[in-house]
Amino acid sequence: MERRTFLASGAGIAAAATTLSSPAIAQGKIEWNLPTAFPKNAPGVGTNVRNFAGKVAAMSDGRLSFKVFGGGELVPPFAVEDAVQQGNAPVGHGPTYYAAGKNPALHWFTAVPFGMTSNEHFAWLKYGGGQAIWDDIYAQRGLKPFYCGNSNTQSGGWFKREVNTLDDLKGLNMRIAGLGGEVFRKLGVNAVLMPPPEIFQSLQSGAIDAAEWVGPMLDQAFGLQKITKLCYLPALTEPGAGLAIVFNQDAWNELPADLQSICETAAHAAALESHAEFDFYNAQAMAALREDGVDFRAFSDEIVSGMREAWGEVQEELTQGNSDIARVRDSYDAYLAQARDFASAMTLPMLAGRT
Repeated sequence: MERRTFLASGAGIAAAATTLSSPAIAQGKIEWNLPTAFPKNAPGVGTNVRNFAGKVAAMSDGRLSFKVFGGGELVPPFAVEDAVQQGNAPVGHGPTYYAAGKNPALHWFTAVPFGMTSNEHFAWLKYGGGQAIWDDIYAQRGLKPFYCGNSNTQSGGWFKREVNTLDDLKGLNMRIAGLGGEVFRKLGVNAVLMPPPEIFQSLQSGAIDAAEWVGPMLDQAFGLQKITKLCYLPALTEPGAGLAIVFNQDAWNELPADLQSICETAAHAAALESHAEFDFYNAQAMAALREDGVDFRAFSDEIVSGMREAWGEVQEELTQGNSDIARVRDSYDAYLAQARDFASAMTLPMLAGRT
């Protein structure tokens, strides 16, 4: 990768690399632009990146700060990692699977169908070898990633009409991200990806028949319940979506060691708050949506079985000829098997017992 100077060598403070990453220089302080893939004022996903930026500024006593830009303000929502890789921004925020066109292995660092819960996913990254694999794959593109949060359990989708059988899915136009889209394509759905701000209008206009976004808090905030009152739970094709702070490797290398440590710590602290925010406000939003007449339903056994079978086909097809996916799966699936056994013995009986 072509080296770019993000910190002035003489003064140890930021210097402009490009228009987007140009930092403010004042009294030895560094300010970097931080584009996110989401609307910066959105609950959950927007709160997450703002929390990260605020913690870094506070812990560094203002030596390093970030100016957050929402999706589309500086770069398109799905091009944040491209901007960071190219040196047009020193750091970015979003889910890794928005850049999965570079390498499908990136899906496993956000979410995959029938995969890990948010806590399990962080456990795998932190202690199960996931972070080392993630670091290595991102180093191929000159990037340094950090986990910074998760949406927790998501909604399966808002539908304009009932879907009880696999035949009911065929021909539907559905907004859905990640490998869940590939699963639904196997089932005859026309799966499309669009930036979050476009979901409401597309569902309202009839351009799409269904939409999977996140969960009650964000779905309510984006007004999906105003279009349809039918929502299926949960999102088996995306149990919980991980969020990431991704640095340009050159920019990261030029930060002093203490600021690097502050950024990593801030990312993990923002992750903890993100888990709590989603759990707390999702519960409140679900209650409010029920009062508003939303009909929450479970997918039928036939559809769930079809999803599971389709997922088996999708992951095998993706693994062929992709060594990165093969090694991610070896690590991910090994821990997932242990996590399933633990959850079956401990978590599921506890949840069943408290109802």
